Amino acid sequence: MRRKSIGRHATTIVVAVLVLLAGCARGDDPAATPSPPPPTDPALVQTATGAVRGVVAPDHRLFAGIPYAAPPVGPLRWQPPAPAPSWPGVRDATRTGPRCMQDASDLEMGRQTSEDCLSLNVWTPPPSEKKRAVMVWIHGGAFINGSSGIYDSRWLASRGDVVVVTVNYRLGALGFLAHPSLGPPGAVGNYGLSDQQAALRWVRDNIANFGGDPDAVTIAGESAGGMSVCDHLVAPGSEGLFRAAIIQSGPCQAQLPLPEAQRASVDYARDAGCEDVRTVAACLRALPAEKLRKPVWYYRIGDDALSGPVTGTKVLPVDPMKEIVEGRAAKVPVLIGTNHDEFTLFVALEYLRLKTPYTEAQYPQLLSQTFGRDAAAVATHYPLARYGGSVPLAYSAAVTDGVFACPADRMTEGFAKTDSVYAYQFDDRGAPAPEALRTLPFPVGASHSLELRYLFDIGGAQPLDPDQRVLSDQMIDAWSQFVRDGHPGDDWPAFDAEEKRLSLRPGGSKVVTDFDQSRQCPFWAGLKE
Repeated sequence: MRRKSIGRHATTIVVAVLVLLAGCARGDDPAATPSPPPPTDPALVQTATGAVRGVVAPDHRLFAGIPYAAPPVGPLRWQPPAPAPSWPGVRDATRTGPRCMQDASDLEMGRQTSEDCLSLNVWTPPPSEKKRAVMVWIHGGAFINGSSGIYDSRWLASRGDVVVVTVNYRLGALGFLAHPSLGPPGAVGNYGLSDQQAALRWVRDNIANFGGDPDAVTIAGESAGGMSVCDHLVAPGSEGLFRAAIIQSGPCQAQLPLPEAQRASVDYARDAGCEDVRTVAACLRALPAEKLRKPVWYYRIGDDALSGPVTGTKVLPVDPMKEIVEGRAAKVPVLIGTNHDEFTLFVALEYLRLKTPYTEAQYPQLLSQTFGRDAAAVATHYPLARYGGSVPLAYSAAVTDGVFACPADRMTEGFAKTDSVYAYQFDDRGAPAPEALRTLPFPVGASHSLELRYLFDIGGAQPLDPDQRVLSDQMIDAWSQFVRDGHPGDDWPAFDAEEKRLSLRPGGSKVVTDFDQSRQCPFWAGLKE
């Protein structure tokens, strides 16, 4: 896979689909604290920095827009997150905070964003004397867009009986620029990842007051959020802040070593007008935030590009993929999976941009752009004839297998060396998608991010049909049981020598054992040798 710091096109990824689905989205003591009795006023909760008043519904509560760190502005730009200041009186917590600064190419054209964005939302079941397990959700979006506010978590809170925390974190250049002038050697980049760690510390110190159990935290995320979970499984600053992990469609190999990230960051600063080595840090910090919406690009997958975490740094010293595959990640239960047709979303977004499908003549070029010197072998292994002559489907199948499914297979085997791991493939080929994705000349199928509609209340698409609604309930039950108990239920076997996975599908999920063969993983493993 070739790494580049150029390109954009399909970088709306998860967020593009979710916004289309949703329309307009809406102390340091680590000791565990006992759950307090149910409050007299269930809308009022005290945190370490002040009281918050949220929203109480019959089956859940929501406390939104709570600051977990100081605004990362002025001298705190490109610094590790600082403690949130306290506030007097009662803070309104009925609406989500602004999204972190992001590229104006997103579907909201950069609106409703701010550099002061480090907030989180807490969804809880109705108050009770028992402590509930906690899921901390890290949103996707290529580390350049997205927000915590998209993920309405009331189903998991009410049906699943768990507390859910959704988190904003710094994105793009403001979250991941690794210019060597911004800090001591090895201590640059990964500000967005440090934000996530600060949110986890906030959960440890405050979640008991919301009825959550700080000793029963599961970190979870999809796409860039799933990559973040991989990072926390090996990052020293994340140790002890969670007891289980969920990775959904996370291409955890798509991370850049520090030297390459620094070169891309130097180019970024030069293009922003900050080139003098004596003043570059001050120059960057003096720029208006609007001048920093353009991401710093670190990793390319076809026409899609990501910003994101940097390895070989103080925050992320090691390559998470290598550590996971070799069995050196945190020893915790893991739930991990991918979708059957991951990359059709990206191809669809490119089609909508160009208003024309890829042609047969473009197929070798697409494969070369994505797989470099392995392109000819990939073309032979994924011939157009196998896919009815459809370039979008052949190309999507190759990238789905090589970038998503088979790396997940390798990680699953690595996790199984040290603890229980539960694997899945989301196989609903008729999953609801936005109308724009339902009028293409090729099927989108079970594409990247479409499983989120089954876990979170994301409106705007056609509703789930009765069988899909049953699947949604089953997924909510499995995810929440995993959060509570470290396993997703009796019908979901642990991954073992037989490589059992659960194929999630309407009309009845089933256990499969041929994932690595159906996804051509021996072929992809051979390319790496």
